[in-house]
Amino acid sequence: MSPISRRGLLAGTAATALTAATARSAPATTSPVWAAPFATADGFAGTNLLGRNGTTGGAGGPVVTVRDTEAFLDYCDRNEPYVIQVDGIMRFSSKQALRSNKTVIGLPGAEIRGGGLDVYRRQNVIIRNLRFTGADDDAISIQQSSHHVWIDHCDLSGGADGLIDIVRGADLITVSWCHFHDHSKTALLGHSDSNAGPDTGKLRTTFHHNYFDRTAQRHPRVRFGEPIHVYNNYFRDNALYGVASTENAGVLVESNHFQNVPHPIYVGYDESGPGRVVERDNVYSNSGAPQTAGTVVEPRTYYSYTPDNPANLPTTVPAGVGVGRI
Repeated sequence: MSPISRRGLLAGTAATALTAATARSAPATTSPVWAAPFATADGFAGTNLLGRNGTTGGAGGPVVTVRDTEAFLDYCDRNEPYVIQVDGIMRFSSKQALRSNKTVIGLPGAEIRGGGLDVYRRQNVIIRNLRFTGADDDAISIQQSSHHVWIDHCDLSGGADGLIDIVRGADLITVSWCHFHDHSKTALLGHSDSNAGPDTGKLRTTFHHNYFDRTAQRHPRVRFGEPIHVYNNYFRDNALYGVASTENAGVLVESNHFQNVPHPIYVGYDESGPGRVVERDNVYSNSGAPQTAGTVVEPRTYYSYTPDNPANLPTTVPAGVGVGRI
């Protein structure tokens, strides 16, 4: 099946329109529902802020299983809460809308190929256990003041731009237990040096127990946001750098394991001015010296957590990240 876009669906033939109409009227699946869609977000996505107490996604709404792209995009674009179980490979192009109060969770073998998901002015979204490959733009884009988004146990690789972009005032995000590989520009927080107004004090994000596996850069690259909490991640063979804090961002880099990373932490990068970084309890194996500067608001101001021993991360993180581990 060739990639399709949302616009193509809406402007397609009468047969395609009939398929979409049938998908909209279909009842919730009677397939077994596993416990994974109802797990609890931690980190910034689990906080009681901005009128939400944590991130619950589509909990309370119907649970549906989708097996074709038309039905998948249709349910993603509805206003009502849904738990969307993805069964199979969803092929489409460009970034497609994912609205508020949704859980999108992959069943075994689920994949989004060629396109990505766009969380635009939305809240309370969970994306779990999904493989993203070959996106022609960003694989996952969270933007325009969206908040309370949890990305967990995903596998992301081979896109044309970023694998995860958190930009334009997005806030209260957690990215956990994901495998990033076969890519360069991994995760961007804050899209440009000129966006201080909307981004300052926002972009609060937790990255924990992720595997940055030979990806080149942006693990993450941060502008303006504070605090950004990067803890218990495994960085391996990152050719350009690990974490970059720029434009007065405040980043805590804590209890991570850097292996064969020549520049584990940068303060300032390219044409962007310096940010602030506090590093503590990290392991630097065959890696360069980290840069640090200033002070950073403690994430414990917002949530509690207990870091794992960073010496064990080369074993525990690859064994637990990505799809099929929940």
